Amino acid sequence: MTPTTAQEPETLTMEDLLREDQNSIRALAHGDIVDGVVVRVDPDEVLVDIGAKSEGIISNRELSARGEQPVTLNSGDQVKVYIIQPEDEHGNVVLSLRKARAEGIWQAVAEKESEGEILDAEVREQNKGGLIVNIMGLRGFLPSSQVARQFSGNLMELVGTKIPVKILEVNRKRNRLIVSQRAAQDEDRARQREELFEKLKVGDVITGKVSGVTSYGAFVNLGGADGLIHISELSWDRINNVSDVLTVGDELSVKVIKLDPELSRISLSLRQMSQDPWDTIEQQFPPGKAVPGIVTKTKKYGAFLQIADGVEGLLHISELSWDHVERTEDVLKVGEDVEVMVLSADKVRRRISLSLRQLHGGGPTGEGDEITPPSYDYPEDDDDESDVVESPSTMATALTDAGVEGTAPASRDGVAPADGDTSDDEAHAEGESELEAEVEEAADAAESAAEAPAAETDGTADGATNEPEA
Repeated sequence: MTPTTAQEPETLTMEDLLREDQNSIRALAHGDIVDGVVVRVDPDEVLVDIGAKSEGIISNRELSARGEQPVTLNSGDQVKVYIIQPEDEHGNVVLSLRKARAEGIWQAVAEKESEGEILDAEVREQNKGGLIVNIMGLRGFLPSSQVARQFSGNLMELVGTKIPVKILEVNRKRNRLIVSQRAAQDEDRARQREELFEKLKVGDVITGKVSGVTSYGAFVNLGGADGLIHISELSWDRINNVSDVLTVGDELSVKVIKLDPELSRISLSLRQMSQDPWDTIEQQFPPGKAVPGIVTKTKKYGAFLQIADGVEGLLHISELSWDHVERTEDVLKVGEDVEVMVLSADKVRRRISLSLRQLHGGGPTGEGDEITPPSYDYPEDDDDESDVVESPSTMATALTDAGVEGTAPASRDGVAPADGDTSDDEAHAEGESELEAEVEEAADAAESAAEAPAAETDGTADGATNEPEA
């Protein structure tokens, strides 16, 4: 059996040792960011071991730069440093702590841009093109076109404040950082809007602030989205001008009556926060009851009187006096207080017929005879601009009363048209104009019938009772 021969250790030549030493030394280039360990802190410089053939040097001036917080380093601290010069005349590597931090921030900002993250920026100053901001220690630019809409008129209001921004562009080579406050605001509102639609449901009561007033209603900021209170949903009373009820900045509680997540539309109601006075109208105003009222408007077929909050009744022209009345204005004026008798109250049709002459008696049937109060049908105020906006169903009712066949346009649901979209409004106006012509024609026919001898001897003026105003 042959004895095992022990292997002798491999002998390394000087050339091998030099080559191994060179391979272990890190190759450095200007602009590299490397990890290092603080070896010693001297009064004028800091020595850092970065794995090179010689230690790197950081000038102490970088530790206390003007306008920045002083940096304290101790032996053994691990730091990231920027290679300014791989080797100076003394064979040392010149390092920068500040540039390493700046490059790290640029990289972090670039990541924030790719992720679409919203950051806080400190507004430092204003220039002719916009605002200079500080983001994570970097100088950025916010163009005036990207400032939030509410501040676009006065940029100085933002100087010295912190605002949310979204990064639009990061260009390290050109040292350019462009941000947008408007994009951040729009994205935040979109997120809030989505959250709002997820938690809202029809019937909810929510608090908001009036953000805008228009001829057809009021917009309410609900936090993330605006809802619309249509003019017909402001009050149980008839409203002619939205500004008479609400002003921008008013805080109020409203009821959600319709949601359309696809179009991001929310329909609200203010009047449904209180009880509908017509729910108990028949108990409040039984036939024969005398009630005070205020004349709200006069028409050729009679006068409308407000006899309670949200309740108007019709005092037909034939019920003004036992004598013949040619014009309503000859007897009553708008704003006049008058006491009248209730002839009938219809909860379903939301109508009340009133009488002035029968409150005082003295009719042609003779004194002491029992009078059976007639009930008068009457059209809504379709000739008023506010009523056209309020609800086409009113026009449809007037058409039915006048005996005109036709279909009213779809009722507005309290949703504002989208910006620049006027097709619905134009179609609505066109439909209303056609209906008005039909109603006017029917009204003329009804008026002719009312003037016939049969109507005069009847005493009930049936033709006049169904005379809608277009």
